[in-house]
Amino acid sequence: MSPAKVKELFDTLCAACSRQFGFNPRQITAGMRYVGTEGHAKDIVHVFRAERTHSQVVLKGTFATLREKHGDKPQWTEEEKAHYRKTDVEIDEEAAARQAELEFTRNCPLYQEHRLHLLSHYKAWPNYQAGRGNPHEAAIALIKALTEAHDVRLAAYAEHMGSNEPEHLAHLLLAPCHLEFETL
Repeated sequence: MSPAKVKELFDTLCAACSRQFGFNPRQITAGMRYVGTEGHAKDIVHVFRAERTHSQVVLKGTFATLREKHGDKPQWTEEEKAHYRKTDVEIDEEAAARQAELEFTRNCPLYQEHRLHLLSHYKAWPNYQAGRGNPHEAAIALIKALTEAHDVRLAAYAEHMGSNEPEHLAHLLLAPCHLEFETL
């Protein structure tokens, strides 16, 4: 299907979901992907899928339907619906908060000291060292080792980020690494 036709379908989807469910068109455009068509002849519908959860929306003409189940898996929780109903102000505030977290991490002493170690676990990094695990595993191991050593920089970082969860802290510490690859 041509990009122009997909854009037209997205415009229709945004209007239908906004009208029927109160979804923010900006959230739909950012969070949905066109999957394709299902059915035959006049029963053809267009299927869209949420990137985060894989929940589906079916578009027939100008009417949208949320698929509450796909197989045995339930979809479209109230939390997910609330996510798509966020206002532009809420979206912008969340983006600003994520950017502030990223900038804090990028400039904090903890990341600065361990940056090269974390980057060395990415295959695309020039100083990649094979056989040492993936970046996520390396970040978790680093956090656990620093926790056991009662590292004050990790404690300060965790307090600032409001989390002591190794998975969450690993995700936050790896975010600046991902940006470095985008600039390579």
